[in-house]
Amino acid sequence: MPRMVNEGKSLAEALLSAKAEGRLTVGVYECAKIMNEDPDSVSFCLLATDDFECDIALQIHFTLIQAFCFDNDISIVRVNDLKRLNALVGAKGQLEDAHCVLITNPAEDSWEDPALEKLHMFCEESRSYNEWVPEITLLER
Repeated sequence: MPRMVNEGKSLAEALLSAKAEGRLTVGVYECAKIMNEDPDSVSFCLLATDDFECDIALQIHFTLIQAFCFDNDISIVRVNDLKRLNALVGAKGQLEDAHCVLITNPAEDSWEDPALEKLHMFCEESRSYNEWVPEITLLER
């Protein structure tokens, strides 16, 4: 299986399990609030745009969020399919502001999510190639 397909699958699994466990934060402002109030609780950050999107305010938010993630050692990736991401993280039939999604750490006594572990390793590997915010393609469901 190609590397990117694995990452897309791991990302979908990590998002779904975090959603089921209530560890998902969706929305630029909601994510910024958590990062500001409790940065240590954040395990993973996902930024999403559609290729044709060029909202300057959103780009500024992304730049600040990326800098924050780098400073706080938070793994971060990009996804370029907002619609597919929305299908994973949003409530049924409801469109969320899924431009930014955070996965927070599991409770102290629970197991680390293996899909999330794979994503952390992928991000670490990407950084070693100076790819600071790697892009992951979500697969069709």
